[in-house]
Amino acid sequence: MPHMITTREVTYAADGLRMVAHLALPDGEGPWPAVLIGHDGIGLDDYQRGRADHLASHGYVALAMDYHGGQTFFGNPEAMLDRVMPLIADPDRMQAIGFAALDVLLAVPGADHDRLAAVGFGAGGTMMLELSSAGAPFKALAAIHPGLPTARSENWTDVTGPFLFCTGSEDPICTPAQLLTFTSALQDAGVDWRVHVYGGAKHAFWAAPSDTDGSLTGGTTHAIATVPGVGYHPVHAARAWRAVHDLLDEAIGTPSEAA
Repeated sequence: MPHMITTREVTYAADGLRMVAHLALPDGEGPWPAVLIGHDGIGLDDYQRGRADHLASHGYVALAMDYHGGQTFFGNPEAMLDRVMPLIADPDRMQAIGFAALDVLLAVPGADHDRLAAVGFGAGGTMMLELSSAGAPFKALAAIHPGLPTARSENWTDVTGPFLFCTGSEDPICTPAQLLTFTSALQDAGVDWRVHVYGGAKHAFWAAPSDTDGSLTGGTTHAIATVPGVGYHPVHAARAWRAVHDLLDEAIGTPSEAA
């Protein structure tokens, strides 16, 4: 039975900016398993807000974090890269931004600190991986076409839960080969990992085409400028989200859901 949910904006300071996150909570007092969601390079949009709402309806406290200070970069890939590339190149900075959001999530009444997971898209997936390598006690981590950190097995020996990676066979930014190289380091570190490769899918295959104001076009072709290799694949988008949901239910779900 789906839960009734409540949502609200949460503001907090990080990276010299005023971040504007989206918090979704199930009804009742909990304790509830908690999920931190990292958006991709475009910025926090209705897709990630909707993922948080969906999880809350299934009994999770979910925070869709912000790491652009309330900005989005629809149709402006150059500005997006100017913001994102320096972040990806600076793990300490990414960790500081991510831990600020994690502190917000863990301060929510009813959030179960012992049942904590992370979901990240693109650079948000990179950030979740950086948090894990820095000691965030995630019991599960799902990264959808992430930028991958350096593959050093010693960085992952303290991982406390399974990892899921999802990418498209035609993704030039997060290729299946790159993922398998990275997961070999996880294997050496003893991490429980899995990779889903979706045939024919490109980068950001979950991102439905949007107009410049962020509203959906209703089509399958992007109407505004994107980075090369991006394409929407609604079938694989649904499959990837089911895989994420299965991982969370398995690792941190309530006993009734996990059964």
